[in-house]
Amino acid sequence: MQHTISAHIRKGERYYVAECVELPVVTQGKTLEEVVENLKEAVALQLEDEDLSKWDIAPEPTLLVTFEVEPHLVA
Repeated sequence: MQHTISAHIRKGERYYVAECVELPVVTQGKTLEEVVENLKEAVALQLEDEDLSKWDIAPEPTLLVTFEVEPHLVA
């Protein structure tokens, strides 16, 4: 069973977008703080009243978030 749920955050044109790898969860926010809070809430709602073994997820999993950044190239 997985003890971690993975998600990626990237900067869109107007908002930050977070997408889970293992779950069908996508959310957005104007700031990094907002998108992380929205992600936590969306994951909790997705798993609410679910049999976690159906998703192969251990009880009380943690959320591992990676953030994509564009490199700053020096000319």
